[in-house]
Amino acid sequence: MRPLLLLLALLLTAAGYLWWQGEAVNWPAFASMSVFYALVYYVGARAANRRKAEENDADGLMLAGRNLPLWIAIFTMSATWVGGGFINGTAEYTATQGLVWVQAPWGYALSLVIGGLFFARTMRRRRYRTMLDPLEERYGKRLTAILFLPALTGELFWTAAILTALGATFSTVLGIDLQTSILLSASIAIAYTALGGLWAVAMTDVVQIAILLLGLAIIVPYALDHTGGLMATWEAYQAKFGAAASPFPSRAALGDYYWTWWDYALLLIFGGIPWQVYFQRVLAARDERTAVRLSLFAGLICLLAAMAPVLIGMVSATYDWSTIAAGAPVDASATLPWVIRYLTNPWVSVIGLGAVAAAVMSSVDSSVLSASSMGIWNVYRPLVAPDLSDSKLAKLIQRSIWIIGVAATLIAFQVKSVYALWFLCSDFVYCLLFPALVCALFDPRANSHGALAGFLVAAFLRFGGGDETLGIPAYLGYPADFPFRTLAMGAGLTTIVVLSRLTGNRDKQ
Repeated sequence: MRPLLLLLALLLTAAGYLWWQGEAVNWPAFASMSVFYALVYYVGARAANRRKAEENDADGLMLAGRNLPLWIAIFTMSATWVGGGFINGTAEYTATQGLVWVQAPWGYALSLVIGGLFFARTMRRRRYRTMLDPLEERYGKRLTAILFLPALTGELFWTAAILTALGATFSTVLGIDLQTSILLSASIAIAYTALGGLWAVAMTDVVQIAILLLGLAIIVPYALDHTGGLMATWEAYQAKFGAAASPFPSRAALGDYYWTWWDYALLLIFGGIPWQVYFQRVLAARDERTAVRLSLFAGLICLLAAMAPVLIGMVSATYDWSTIAAGAPVDASATLPWVIRYLTNPWVSVIGLGAVAAAVMSSVDSSVLSASSMGIWNVYRPLVAPDLSDSKLAKLIQRSIWIIGVAATLIAFQVKSVYALWFLCSDFVYCLLFPALVCALFDPRANSHGALAGFLVAAFLRFGGGDETLGIPAYLGYPADFPFRTLAMGAGLTTIVVLSRLTGNRDKQ
């Protein structure tokens, strides 16, 4: 009862603040969203009570006691990847860049399949607690603390991107300002995650993925009616984008960015593997077979879930926005909320808002839990307090969840493109962390000297290309269409393999 009272107080406070500010809020829609949040929070709180009753320790918080059944594992894995960045970003790039550049849905789907076939069984068999455990085992605790940085950065950027996706949708459909909508949703997701850990995340994911898929399925027919139906929309889209309307790469579609396309493709496929949100579910599965199967099924669901935002993006690209007073979307990230708000009726727009909110919360809770688990288990515990009990570790993880959540929320206030930040999440993970993880699992001669050198080489080559999203200037003269991210990853991997053999089996640092 107490958690629900706290939620009610939070929602009433938000409503009072909006009324006092004189915001032109869509109050019926706000009430509907409050009911949705109450449902999600209730499920999360009940899961928290289950965790406390069954396993009130670090394993219970981080891995649900390693007892996730297959169906729940599939739902929570799918809901984690199909987040706000997934649906908003897919619609954004479909509408503005052409289908050829909508790489993330199939790229992440393939990463789940490859992860299931080559990584899941080994990780689950060795009963690790986090993705960084094999790195600590192979390279030592100090270097693992350094390798935690790209993992943490990826989780923070991922969370910020999906919170921004929700904020853009809320501000368009409900009339709530961006900051208030981000704060409200982040507070609720962080609260039930800190209470219940992975059980709370998994059980709420079941509710959220069902609402997401149903809500998007309802939106699409209403949106397509405004552009003459599916075939007419597809023909208009082809006429507008030409060769770029095809999802397959070609010189005609990509021009001077052909190799850049392949660079991004490899980044998404292999950069989608070394994520704690993925391995947390693999390690929480009941057995090795479940760990593999949940990865394969989740990859399929990711592809299916991308169909609706792709169609919504096509509608936005081909609709004559001059026929409505609001005009075209104010920016690219507003593509999905604009279609929900102006090309459906009020009731359907509320359903669509629920779908976006479900997608966002299902990813936010997973990311903050994952980053907190790695930070406490792989950095704080070995370096600061190696003798801490599991129960104290669990309390520290709960506190860390709030810290990580607040940091990601602050970053979300500065995001301009959901899709750009969504790509950036896997960028650093691909270049800096993927080589170390592969060698830790599959190269018995890899050592800390090779891993450190590989990290430094990859970082030098990657940041030499600069980054527009973060405002990092380039200091290496790469050609315009040069796959420098894959170069950085490959050079880092090669450095680990070669230098480890040159330095031999020296002690870990």
